[in-house]
Amino acid sequence: MKVGVFTALLGQLPLDDVLKKLSGLGVTTVELGTGNYPGDPHCKLEMLENETALVEFKKKLDDHGIGISALSCHGNALHPDKAFAAASAEVNRKTILLAEKLGVPVVIDFSGCPGDSDDAKYPNWVTCPWPPDFLDLLEWQWEKKVTPFWKERGQFAADHGVKIAVEMHPGFVAYSPETMLRLREIAGPSVGCNYDPSHMFWQGIDPIAAIRVLGDAIFHVHAKDTQIYAQNLPRMGVLDTKKYTDERNRAWIFRTVGYGHGAEWWSEFISTLRMYGYDYVLSIEHEDSILSPEEGLTKAIKFLDALVIKEKPAAAWWV
Repeated sequence: MKVGVFTALLGQLPLDDVLKKLSGLGVTTVELGTGNYPGDPHCKLEMLENETALVEFKKKLDDHGIGISALSCHGNALHPDKAFAAASAEVNRKTILLAEKLGVPVVIDFSGCPGDSDDAKYPNWVTCPWPPDFLDLLEWQWEKKVTPFWKERGQFAADHGVKIAVEMHPGFVAYSPETMLRLREIAGPSVGCNYDPSHMFWQGIDPIAAIRVLGDAIFHVHAKDTQIYAQNLPRMGVLDTKKYTDERNRAWIFRTVGYGHGAEWWSEFISTLRMYGYDYVLSIEHEDSILSPEEGLTKAIKFLDALVIKEKPAAAWWV
């Protein structure tokens, strides 16, 4: 298992500086955004049509001894705004093609969320089964919007030898292990999840127990923590819409790994991932408003490097 970094937090730096900085911190793999919500500061899809740029890009990575764990294009290809949806879907399509050219096995995206009709302007995320029209809407979304897109996109990814890792996130149709597995059943085995435990914590889902539910559907993992504030939770519950920077009054906030849960928790998380067949990358995603990107990243790398299991297990000589 390796410690990697999602370079979105270093978007203000050019790629050369990012690679130099991370290699100096002992990092050997990165996750790069290609557009949509993460932006594309370090990896341009235009390389698909520019072989010279592609060769130079590969050489730059090789010169720093750094590989790519995944290309990320988190968007909403099911958005009721047709132009927005088409743009998200096109970035996803091109990202799959670029991943194939670069030999990157995983593309990360969101599942998306449709509106409440073909005439809707905004996404509509259903959170409860009543009144009854909520369930009617939800089934319409899955049948008419989710299924057609993801069946086609799952096959497209498979045809190009790439896996799509969907990040479970409230606000989109796949936000829990159950909804993620429903999406995978529709889209096929080329679609699994980018597992971010921080999004499980604040929903009240035990992230370690959920590994046992997801099993081999885990294609990539984000290393990000969440801190729950018990004194605020009774007032607003977990569906808290206050700004992330209103830390004192929120029910929870994202934290750098180790600042929401300690080494004992993360050791068990890492061990359970390996137990269920995941031995790839823990990609640090820094979204901690209390720590600077510089300090948060440095502390996260040091914290995880001491915990990740780097060697293959030996035979069980004691049995």
